[in-house]
Amino acid sequence: MIDVDIRQRLGDFSLDLRFTGGAGVTALFGPSGSGKSSVIKAIAGLTRLDAGRIVVGDIVLADDGRHTPPHRRRIGVVFQEARLLPHLSVRSNLRFGRLFTPQAERRIAEGPVIDTLGIGHLLTRRPATLSGGEQQRVALGRALLASPRLLLMDEPLAALDEARRREILPLIETLRDEFAIPIVYVSHAVEEVARLAAKVVVLEAGKVAREGSPADVFRTATDRFEIVSVVAGRLGAPDDDFRLTPVETPAGPIWLNGLAGPVGRPVRVLVHATDVALSLARPDGLSIRTVLSGTIAGVSGGDGPAVTVDLALEGGDRLAASVTRRSAVELDLTPGRSVFALVKAAALDERPV
Repeated sequence: MIDVDIRQRLGDFSLDLRFTGGAGVTALFGPSGSGKSSVIKAIAGLTRLDAGRIVVGDIVLADDGRHTPPHRRRIGVVFQEARLLPHLSVRSNLRFGRLFTPQAERRIAEGPVIDTLGIGHLLTRRPATLSGGEQQRVALGRALLASPRLLLMDEPLAALDEARRREILPLIETLRDEFAIPIVYVSHAVEEVARLAAKVVVLEAGKVAREGSPADVFRTATDRFEIVSVVAGRLGAPDDDFRLTPVETPAGPIWLNGLAGPVGRPVRVLVHATDVALSLARPDGLSIRTVLSGTIAGVSGGDGPAVTVDLALEGGDRLAASVTRRSAVELDLTPGRSVFALVKAAALDERPV
């Protein structure tokens, strides 16, 4: 359990917020300048609170008048840049984090971390000879081998290209699941947060604007181009002839381009509201493969040209669709009505799945 309550003046900027997090990943999400990295620094002990309280598990790290220094907090930090020690080998960089951890509290063994991150062949090399993705793997390993109470990740994929991001994301998932360390993860990338997080805390101007599950938070944005639904399912048997993969959900299969992975793996699919069309009857004779059944739970948007239709899909997930207000009136899209949501496979990004 993480309990963060911060009131802090930083020049012309102020933090005034509180949030809690449990097991898994708690993501801090928001635009640049919203205070995400400042929160990370406060939790790590790099800045002192004016008032408030930071608690990890049953350990109070900071409260009014108390400030535990960073090296005694037992918190692992992974930044955008790997920040490895250039004069040390990979093996020595990995072991550096253990120096501040008492022998009796070193509960994470070196071997499993090296195997999970796939860096065994890099141990004798120096950081300058590694790719960006390899450096970030080593930085993750160094943080883990300190056996931290909490792991902080401040946009750890921001400096990597798309291919390296896709390489590191599954590793973070594995670390999250196998080593059972709570993580506070900073990002402004919806795809990363939706895939990794159990809870999302949205920051605006140093305050908590909203919080909840990824499915709830991203579905309730106000700009139609930012409204994203998160639908959970499991990978089905691929269509090898046409190189398509279904994500099986109670509301119907969601078809993805390509062969996405092992059958049965749980996944989350991101669907932009502007990529969803609605039909009162199950369609026939269309190129669209994904047809999801649901019931209208609500319609929002006032008297503007576009409205957002909130669908309760069969199985419990929610899906937002952005449609014109004229369509909503002509089709009588009102709460309680059964409809079908249509999504083009070509509109979905299968890479984060």
